[in-house]
Amino acid sequence: MTTYAGGCHCGKVRYEVNMELESVISCNCSHCNMKGLLLSFVPVEQFRLLSGEDALTEYRFNKKQIEHLFCNTCGVQSFAYGVDKEGARMAAINARCLDNVELTDLTLMPFDGRSY
Repeated sequence: MTTYAGGCHCGKVRYEVNMELESVISCNCSHCNMKGLLLSFVPVEQFRLLSGEDALTEYRFNKKQIEHLFCNTCGVQSFAYGVDKEGARMAAINARCLDNVELTDLTLMPFDGRSY
């Protein structure tokens, strides 16, 4: 596993995450599609918010199961919280917000979120 650092545009929100990053989910739901999110889900134990908890604003839509969190200064959503099908807490990492990651090296896995 590799440790990646990431965060928002203005730098208030910073985190580290341990994960294998070979592919990312490219969801076509209205939210992900408009924001261009490329997501990788990891158990929340592999995610560490280092700074900016007080700078996060939550947004929920549709079934309201994912805590979409964005920086209230720059507006960037660098991660979110949710649960998997078994009820385990997960962190959804926006690969676009990871430092030193070349997105063209990742495999995009389409997900039809529009149908959910």
